[in-house]
Amino acid sequence: MTTTNCREAVRELWRFLDGELPPDERLGVEEHLERCVRCCGELEFAQALRGVLAAQRAEPMPADVRARLEQFIDDLE
Repeated sequence: MTTTNCREAVRELWRFLDGELPPDERLGVEEHLERCVRCCGELEFAQALRGVLAAQRAEPMPADVRARLEQFIDDLE
């Protein structure tokens, strides 16, 4: 198994939260989050955002908005 870096961990964060990652990829993200304070902050933000959206019973995120959000996350590196 390869080591997951920050870019990969952040890119896979939503799939991680949704339980959509294969076990080996999930383990890589979990191991990364155990040692990376920055990515733990990203995880906390994603969890908080998810909570706010759920509380507002938001519509599913439009594909173009999701694409822009994913690009924003990619650009963080």
